[in-house]
Amino acid sequence: MSTGAIIGLVVAVVVVLVVLAFVLRPAMQRKKLRDRFGPEYDRAVSQSDSRTAAERELAEREHRHSEFDLRPLSASAQDSYRQHWADVQAKFVDSPESAIADADRLVTDLMAERGYPTEGYEAQLSVLSVEHARTLEHYRKAHDISERHEIGEASTEDLRTAMVHYREIFTDLLEHGADTREEHRAVRKEKSDV
Repeated sequence: MSTGAIIGLVVAVVVVLVVLAFVLRPAMQRKKLRDRFGPEYDRAVSQSDSRTAAERELAEREHRHSEFDLRPLSASAQDSYRQHWADVQAKFVDSPESAIADADRLVTDLMAERGYPTEGYEAQLSVLSVEHARTLEHYRKAHDISERHEIGEASTEDLRTAMVHYREIFTDLLEHGADTREEHRAVRKEKSDV
């Protein structure tokens, strides 16, 4: 085989590899986002003008999330939150309306202690979706019932359902999804090095 043919073959292989990488990259990015966001991916796509816009929004959420100094809770803080939750649940028997308000406040307090922003419900959803997408729908449903309760449109059974939803997001925030500070910083450094 001549040198020109070998060079031509190498150039052709390189061109094919570049084209394949260009074609496969969006599919790989889509899979990464689907794996990371789970049902939140489908929700974002269905509420967006295009899949590309939804994926761009999810990638922006990841970026904003990486800027927070999220921290795990100490064992004593976890125990304290568990006790507070038990108190809120016990309160539900005698005062469901008050217990729902306390449950919402406790979830917000837990978010704040973990390092999540707590200003604005939509902002909370956005940042929680990165690590807590699998339980985020519980938070949405609990919040919706709480809002309906405020205008007198939620029954005691609805409030009971809200407590179940609050418990799911509370448990997820309490026990899962937090990097240790060193791991979190390493991930941020790795992203900044790219």
